[in-house]
Amino acid sequence: MHDKLAIPYTRYLAPDGRPLGDLPAWADDAELLVRLYRQMVLTRLFDQKAVALQRTGRIGTYAPTLGQEAIGVAVGALLRPEDVLVPYYRDTAVQLMRGVRMEEILLYWGGDERGSAYVDPAAAEDFPICVPIATQALHACGVASALKIRGGHRVALTTCGDGATSKGDFLEALNVAGAWQLPVVFVVNNNQWAISVPRRIQCGAPTLAQKAVGAGFPGEQVDGNDVLAVYDRVRAALERARQGKGPMLVECISYRLGDHTTADDATRYRSAEEVKQAWQEEPLKRLQSFLAARGLWDERREQQLLADCQAQVQQAVEAFEAAGQQPVEAILDYVYARWPVALAEQREMLLERVARREASLQGGASHE
Repeated sequence: MHDKLAIPYTRYLAPDGRPLGDLPAWADDAELLVRLYRQMVLTRLFDQKAVALQRTGRIGTYAPTLGQEAIGVAVGALLRPEDVLVPYYRDTAVQLMRGVRMEEILLYWGGDERGSAYVDPAAAEDFPICVPIATQALHACGVASALKIRGGHRVALTTCGDGATSKGDFLEALNVAGAWQLPVVFVVNNNQWAISVPRRIQCGAPTLAQKAVGAGFPGEQVDGNDVLAVYDRVRAALERARQGKGPMLVECISYRLGDHTTADDATRYRSAEEVKQAWQEEPLKRLQSFLAARGLWDERREQQLLADCQAQVQQAVEAFEAAGQQPVEAILDYVYARWPVALAEQREMLLERVARREASLQGGASHE
């Protein structure tokens, strides 16, 4: 607890997996805990493969989730199919929990529009990944406004990094969410680095959670490496929104163990000592140790899980590589809901040029 600012901080598990006190009643659900762990491992193995695919030129720039798996997995486990996720670019974990296929995520990072056409009905109304910083927070408020007008108990949930909380879009979103008491939850992944800018110099406030207080609704901090803590407080935030009590902000304190993206080299701006220390706090080992101490996990289960996850990832890579190329006009097809005349003319010109090129190639082949 930050006494001076009254910002609650929740942690249930120490870095070595030991409980630090009484656990919430739902933590007795062994099936849920094992499911969370399995999904965290799957996310990490997929993440490793995605980085390898980028390094070999098979997809474009990718944003790793290494060290932040607990946040997305907890959120994904809590959202209902009728809720709406408004994600940012480091949300692989929650997207997988929502039913987005691994091959769809690879298509997206490969520059293919089909990667945002989610097949699973649970993700059908979720927004695509947002790359511009913090604009998704305002989109989520728009969704939440519609949900409130329609009535019911649906919630919009949006995510962002610590750097996004310094943007005007984010602060404007908090303001409207509080003023209109919208059914929206803000989950901030405070991984300590906004690319190369450390948390300590990007904002003078002691916590990011207190920004919600200024907008008229609660903000809390949790240990983002403790999946039990994240699950418990996001659960409370979602329940608050479902009951019509308005928004809530959950700041998850984590650490970005990898580069900002595969276009970054984090060794240029942070020390190996800092990263080594952060590895002592990482979420997978913490939950694994907790499960093992309760007799819910062992080496045999671990090896079987790794084999199962690797098989799933490989199957997804094969599906991604078998998808083939999208039509060239796809670079224009999804820009506007209602096409301006100028864009329609450009599309026709593009198609004509492609047709001429194909005819030329076929003509050349017929003379060989």
